[in-house]
Amino acid sequence: MTELGGFQDRVARIDLSDGDVAYESIPDEDAKKYIGARGLGVKYVFDQGPDVDPLGPDNLLAFMNGPLSGTQVTMSGRIAICTKSPLTGTVTDSHHGGWSGARLKWAGFDGLLFEGQADEPVYAYVEDGEVELRDASHLWGKGFHETRDAIEEEVEGSYGKNLSIMGIGTAGENLVRYGNIMNEDDRASGRGGTGCVAGSKKLKAVVVKSGTRMPKPADQETFKEGHMQAMQAIQESEVTAPNEGGLSMYGTNVLMNITEEMDGHPTKNGVYTSGDSYNEGEADRPHDLDAERISGENVRENILVDEPTCHSCPVACKKEVEVDVMHKGEEMNVRMESFEYESAWALGTNSANDDRDKIAVMIDRCNDFGMDTIDTGNILAMAMEMSENGDIDEDIDWGDTEQMLDMIERIAHREDDLAHTLGEGAERIGEAFDAHDSRLDVKGETIAAYDPRCMKGMGIGYATSNRGACHLRGYTPAAEILGIPEKVDPYEWEGKGELTAQFQDLHAISDSFDICKFNAFAEGIEEYVLQYNGMTGLDVSEDELMEAGERVYNLERYYNNLVGFDGSDDSLPERFLEDGIRGQGASEGEYCELEEMKDEYYEYRGWVDGVVPDEKLDDLGIEVGPGTGVSSEGGVTASGDD
Repeated sequence: MTELGGFQDRVARIDLSDGDVAYESIPDEDAKKYIGARGLGVKYVFDQGPDVDPLGPDNLLAFMNGPLSGTQVTMSGRIAICTKSPLTGTVTDSHHGGWSGARLKWAGFDGLLFEGQADEPVYAYVEDGEVELRDASHLWGKGFHETRDAIEEEVEGSYGKNLSIMGIGTAGENLVRYGNIMNEDDRASGRGGTGCVAGSKKLKAVVVKSGTRMPKPADQETFKEGHMQAMQAIQESEVTAPNEGGLSMYGTNVLMNITEEMDGHPTKNGVYTSGDSYNEGEADRPHDLDAERISGENVRENILVDEPTCHSCPVACKKEVEVDVMHKGEEMNVRMESFEYESAWALGTNSANDDRDKIAVMIDRCNDFGMDTIDTGNILAMAMEMSENGDIDEDIDWGDTEQMLDMIERIAHREDDLAHTLGEGAERIGEAFDAHDSRLDVKGETIAAYDPRCMKGMGIGYATSNRGACHLRGYTPAAEILGIPEKVDPYEWEGKGELTAQFQDLHAISDSFDICKFNAFAEGIEEYVLQYNGMTGLDVSEDELMEAGERVYNLERYYNNLVGFDGSDDSLPERFLEDGIRGQGASEGEYCELEEMKDEYYEYRGWVDGVVPDEKLDDLGIEVGPGTGVSSEGGVTASGDD
């Protein structure tokens, strides 16, 4: 057990196959070594074994909060959902904001571990330190929004006040491999197929009811110092300052115009580096693309209706919008939260679409079906390119919003052969249609809205992310775009391997706390250490905390190595590399120097061809188990071989 402050020292292990619920403590050593949330969640998944079938009963679906979740720490409303991904085959963790992480802590838990598979649909009801499985047969087949409203009525809670609901829509039920878990007002654990895993277990929802019972810091003085320092940093940041900073004013979509001007904005399935370069290069385009039409500034001026926030967050980056559109001859009114940058890009300019209001409807549809908007948008763009190239028989036109809306629904319900295949994810689509050149993924997970021909750190970040292409493992655009902690040249590849690894370790810490990554636009390791020590009562140094982040990242890589991944999987789509499609505009002639950065990155990490040596595992205090069969001196050998 652990007596560290910030922990409830209570985890529920729920066997969905037989309906049993058992309660256990958290080993003190694990709490100290892996911090919480992402770190502890990955450790639970690791202990379950890397050889499990992601859609089988042995796969673990872990809902985990951290020692800072649900506390006074700013932006501490996050929760991690950890599992083996059905999309990539890697270990994955996906986080969402709102209030459910805080309420899970207030309800008496650090985590919920779901294993097995229910015979009939169920939802888990959590209150006062107890978990109860309830029948969800009447909810199966319903979208997330209807599910959420029905459960609120059933449990007699007050949604948004003492009740949080996390659940899946029809995409998760139908095992769309990028199905996600939705939370409250359209917060999403979007990446890696967490909702697909829940669907395989017939787990429709997790419902948490609680009052507000914030944990008290073990060391009040240290915590107070750290909290005040963090608040000052947030208030003074040009990015996070409440009601002034770019993130607070425009949400994540503050980046739309910035990346467009840099020519770092993948467009038309990454063929172009901006809407402007698309307009110059596409002679037969149906219309010009204007990224400004879907920017945060445009959204704020024209369709913004509210700016809600998550637990303990003064930034309020969520931008709730309302639109009226015509679809299939009928007028639709949609109010949804939130018009995010990645979603607007994937369903927008990367699909040659700049219809702001239709994009809002698409995001809302994806949220209700429970589908990752990044993967959905990328796969629609991939389908458009395959149609253009003659790889599929169906005509899917670039930027056709009616077709896009229809295809989102077809995929969520796997209505036909094409939609079924599109629900399998980019890697499997490429295999099915021999269309690998049209894939924008790494390890099966598609890229985000940053072009690695412009932002070289994002290139090595996509390639080495432990959960597939991901901008959030190590957010180098902080330095390459915003100059945080200092400005670096986005086009320079040298030094990006080390920079990316440092960001990856830092974000492993914040994900394990679990606090929002946006605090890193203002706070640094000094504020992290003070708040962590103050809450837990520990006395770790900055170096020790950074080592904990490194340990989490290496445990994930070790898991993936045991699954069979190595440096050959740390790749990028060909169109971003030297023999691919060069950048245009401000990125004229640029490509991503991936191999050079991989060498630098592996050297800094101490890895051998993308594999963690046993000596590294030992240095970080990771129980080696079977090991990886790699030594830093001897090179790569098969585990157990001479």
